[in-house]
Amino acid sequence: MWTFVCVVLIISLLLYNILLSTSTKNKELKGIPGPNGMFIFGNALDYFFMTSESAFSYFRYLTGKHKRMFQLNLLNKQIVLLYHPEDVEALINSTKHNDKGYLYAFLRPWLNDGLLLSSGTKWHQRRKILTPAFHFKILRHFNEVLIDKSAKFAENLQSEVNQSKTNIYSFLTDFTINSICETAMGTVLDQESSSVSRCYKDAIHELGTHLFNRASSIWLHPEPLFNLSQVGRAHKSTLDLITSFRDCVIKQRRQDGHFTDLYKTTMTESDDDFFINGKKRFAMLDLLLNAEQQGTINSEGINEEVDTFMFEGHDTTATGLQFAFMLLANHPDAQDRILEEYSTILNSSNRRPTLSDLSELKYLEACIKESLRLYPPVYFIERKSDFPLKLGGIERPPPGSITILIFDLHRRADQFIEPLEFRPERFMKEPTWHPFSYLPFSAGARNCIGQKFAMMEMKLAITTVLSKYRLLPVTKPQDLVFKVDIVLRTKDPVYVKLEERKKT
Repeated sequence: MWTFVCVVLIISLLLYNILLSTSTKNKELKGIPGPNGMFIFGNALDYFFMTSESAFSYFRYLTGKHKRMFQLNLLNKQIVLLYHPEDVEALINSTKHNDKGYLYAFLRPWLNDGLLLSSGTKWHQRRKILTPAFHFKILRHFNEVLIDKSAKFAENLQSEVNQSKTNIYSFLTDFTINSICETAMGTVLDQESSSVSRCYKDAIHELGTHLFNRASSIWLHPEPLFNLSQVGRAHKSTLDLITSFRDCVIKQRRQDGHFTDLYKTTMTESDDDFFINGKKRFAMLDLLLNAEQQGTINSEGINEEVDTFMFEGHDTTATGLQFAFMLLANHPDAQDRILEEYSTILNSSNRRPTLSDLSELKYLEACIKESLRLYPPVYFIERKSDFPLKLGGIERPPPGSITILIFDLHRRADQFIEPLEFRPERFMKEPTWHPFSYLPFSAGARNCIGQKFAMMEMKLAITTVLSKYRLLPVTKPQDLVFKVDIVLRTKDPVYVKLEERKKT
């Protein structure tokens, strides 16, 4: 029986491939270079014997070989990969190409139709519901929470002082998961839920492994076959754990029952009202719960958005901070300059930094931007294109899925002088590069809704830690070996050394 099914499948693929090869679209896309593939399968089997590390390196080899773009053929799927700013601008600057691409479908069992994956009317509606959560007055509340969480983060690092090396990422994920829970979800993790959160963080990493295994095995792409496989069953078990943590967070906020008018109260408060102690703080989840009461979103929709923001709000920020701390450890002069700037703006006082203070930290912001250039946590994005698109100066038919390789885009020598070097000063003056050659938070209509929050969180974490500790190098940039994952990850942990900073 199975032999018959396999034969039918192979014959069907063969016929489909022949039809595809004679289509006008395929002929026109043949002008885009790419690695040679196997008959019928194309490049579908190229990555089967690769580790996630060798796959990451192979993509870098292809971008070095094909200077503007290349394409991969996965059976009947064609994916065009871009890393030239003019082509990226053509894709992102048009509202015709806003839907997410083929590989994002692998995230649907987890994130479903949350803001990251939804499209059309649903995406516009969800974006409209959530955008007010990042208003200045709301961020002011979040700033107060993040100051406390940053102080706790720095306190937790005390045990690592004078150790030979510290895996900074494990401390950062604790910091970011607690920060996103209290700010966006309005939930303070107690001891019991904190242990669940550690399982949640481990589960996110497991998902990355599952997704790479699925992407590199073409027969696991169809949902029914993936669900029957061993990795598919492990994936479901991991998702069940993530779901239990999400449900815990939502349940706690529902029980608080203060979400109905918190947003209105927060937006109408005066500066004096803001400093009244003991009042209930607004959270992003309140907007969703309030929208549910008004009938514009249901409980399933709330689950989707909480899953999306819990992931994007902690993992990407922790990853970005990990590389920022590593770079600062290797550049002690940058640490000193950040502290000098911070001390000047706060007038050497012990007061809590305001949003206005943070906006004045120009050199620190330049350091963060440069770190995000070298090591963008979201190192690729994918779009679906159902309309003709001008790529490489040529009008081409709808290519289907298009991937923007942000990692390579950020390291173009024709855009950035000494692109592999840490040069924060490049962000202290007018950009000399194409505006679409730097996309740490994407761009256009689907840019990152939480980028102001992320920058605020990173600034507070860095200044708090540097005020207490000097970072010494252990892992160096040349030591990093990257692997294919949901976000930019390394094969080995990233280490720094912590030394108590002498008071002056």
